[in-house]
Amino acid sequence: MKVNFNIVRQHQNTTPRVQTYTLEVEPGNTILECLNRIKWEQDGSLAFRKNCRNTICGSCGMKINGRSALACKENIRNEVDRLQKIANNSNNNSANTTAKSIPEITIAPMGNMPVIKDLVVDMNSFWQNLEAVEPYISTKARQIPEREFLQTPTERDKLNQTGNCILCGACYSECNAREVNPDFVGPHALAKAYRMVGDSRDSQIEKRLEEYNLDTAGVWGCTRCYYCNSVCPMEVAPMDQIGKIKQEILDRKEKQASRSIRHRKVLIDLVKDGGWIDERKFGIQVVGNYFRDIQGLLSLGPLGLRMLAKGKFPLTFEPSEGTEIVRSLIESVKKLDNTSTEIIQ
Repeated sequence: MKVNFNIVRQHQNTTPRVQTYTLEVEPGNTILECLNRIKWEQDGSLAFRKNCRNTICGSCGMKINGRSALACKENIRNEVDRLQKIANNSNNNSANTTAKSIPEITIAPMGNMPVIKDLVVDMNSFWQNLEAVEPYISTKARQIPEREFLQTPTERDKLNQTGNCILCGACYSECNAREVNPDFVGPHALAKAYRMVGDSRDSQIEKRLEEYNLDTAGVWGCTRCYYCNSVCPMEVAPMDQIGKIKQEILDRKEKQASRSIRHRKVLIDLVKDGGWIDERKFGIQVVGNYFRDIQGLLSLGPLGLRMLAKGKFPLTFEPSEGTEIVRSLIESVKKLDNTSTEIIQ
């Protein structure tokens, strides 16, 4: 079958352009195999990264039809099928027309990192943010190298998912929070951070949690957009690991510790009370810190006035139906989490 490959090309600090290459391919060919053929047969100047081609090195990360992925893992059949599904679900006639012609696969460099050339990006920020979470175990083993620090199979099993990370950069590339907040360390770093927090041999867990709790640079910078989970080729689920760190912090902190912590605790309390959120209380309790933060309360004034002017300020609050069921579900989940923790310990 014929496939058109639209490849975004550029040199550092230049305007990108799209160059199209046409190949006769087999449905089972990987995107990396096709890029190799383009480079070997049509254009030797095309630049991209690759290494082992066995979906474990993470070198060939790039954006394929708009999502970050490993070129060695994605194949022509899957991409064409995905495009066909998008076309079938679209009411746009032009999309259907495109689907019936020669399939087109668009390949671009990963996001949130500056381009060096073509599909090769500068990953310095990726590695620096990883280093910022101190991704190595802190134990007495450094002082006693001849001694083993053993784990039970259960303790080791806690590390299986995060241990699968191959640092390909796909989650970092898709992270909306990182795009708008350059201080946020990124999902890859925080997934690796939970690898340390969950390790029974680590002796610096409390110190780590304090560092990961630093405003929007740490776990509270995550906007829970789910993109990191959806693109991870190794099912590490970075957003889930960030959530686990948040829970470790919440278990140790009171509401007054920070606005981020209040936001989570107040949200749960209000849902338990009313089934949905009483927005009048939410602003006062989270932003105003229960009338303790005068500056925070004053910041709510302009918004409150605009809502009043437009008749959108809730003067009363009625609990939703089934509030008791919601409350019981929340309590059941808490009990289940506590039971799981006790079993692991």
